[in-house]
Amino acid sequence: MLDVNKIREEFEEELIGFRRELHMYPEISLKEFKTTEKIKAKLTELGIEILDLGMETGVVGLLRGKENGPTIALRGDIDALPIYELNNVPYRSRIDGVMHACGHDIHTASVLGAAMILSKMKEQLKGNAMFVFQPAEEINKGAKLMVEKGLFTKIKADLIFGLHNNPEIPWGKIAIKRGGLMAAVDTIHIKVKGKGGHGAIPDATRDPIVAAAAMIMSLQTIVSRNVSPLDSAVISIGTFNAGTANNVISELVDMSGTVRSFKPETRQMLPKRIKEVLDYTAKAYMVEVELDYIFDLPPVYNSSEMADLAYKAAEEIVGREGIVDPTPTMGGEDFSIFMEKVPGFFFWLGVGNKDMNYVWHNPRFNGDERAIVIASTVMSNMVFHGIEYVNKKKN
Repeated sequence: MLDVNKIREEFEEELIGFRRELHMYPEISLKEFKTTEKIKAKLTELGIEILDLGMETGVVGLLRGKENGPTIALRGDIDALPIYELNNVPYRSRIDGVMHACGHDIHTASVLGAAMILSKMKEQLKGNAMFVFQPAEEINKGAKLMVEKGLFTKIKADLIFGLHNNPEIPWGKIAIKRGGLMAAVDTIHIKVKGKGGHGAIPDATRDPIVAAAAMIMSLQTIVSRNVSPLDSAVISIGTFNAGTANNVISELVDMSGTVRSFKPETRQMLPKRIKEVLDYTAKAYMVEVELDYIFDLPPVYNSSEMADLAYKAAEEIVGREGIVDPTPTMGGEDFSIFMEKVPGFFFWLGVGNKDMNYVWHNPRFNGDERAIVIASTVMSNMVFHGIEYVNKKKN
């Protein structure tokens, strides 16, 4: 069994140093060039093979075990956000206006830690470990791009495990959830076209701003009246652009928003109802409306079988008392793209303490670094359990 205390003594200082290096020099989505080189250098030091997907950023490493067997993938995302950091710490971001405000530096260090642990245990591996360092999670493009470039087709994997830190969960805890953990993510773009004119003569216009305002209010009734109170969905309009002067009624309104859901049937119902509400509201206000509905990401849904595997692997490291059953979030994760291709499991890593409890994307976000070694050890154990699980299924 893996001993987290021995692993902490051996690897923690190096992993925290690596995480802080990433934190000081963050890079935004699809611009993670130096981050990519740092990861490649570390994997090469460990004797891990670098697999080329023909991508400018992101890394895939493969550790071949003693025996030819299943390949278990571990995924960590690597990109940062365009946020100015307000933390007063020695490893504060040196790049103005860019910050690891979602903790992807923690994820990267955690997966690298698993690579370090497993490379030392190579002789015990009855299969292979794949390390997927994914770019561009924040813009929902990285997982899709890696799949398009041949991940899981050119490079086969039997299972994949991923993690995300959670500052609302104390460090030392692992959150294991059966079923939906993170929501499906869809995007809507709405154009409302009316007849512009003078603000003092509204009767000579067909006001798209008034119509759009009515649309926004009416859209909220879909969740309250068409979605079961026992289900979950969100429709939020995030941008509203119209007009050029205070006394001019515009011809056009452009809006965009996000739509979140868990159940497949709810996700299929939402675009139909959104279009109906927009069309009938437009008719009532004598304007035209166009809807562009984009299905971005499926939900992160953990099967019971994979949850049992993950629970056992985590329990052996943190004990039963170290595992929590989290409340799902309507936030999304493009790890779900990988789960469409390969059976997988996604868990949350507790990184909170009394001083570090700011939520994701906050300029004061930070995480307790003692959690990194726990994540690395748990993920390493998931590789061993994953190999055993696949072998049993095959036999």
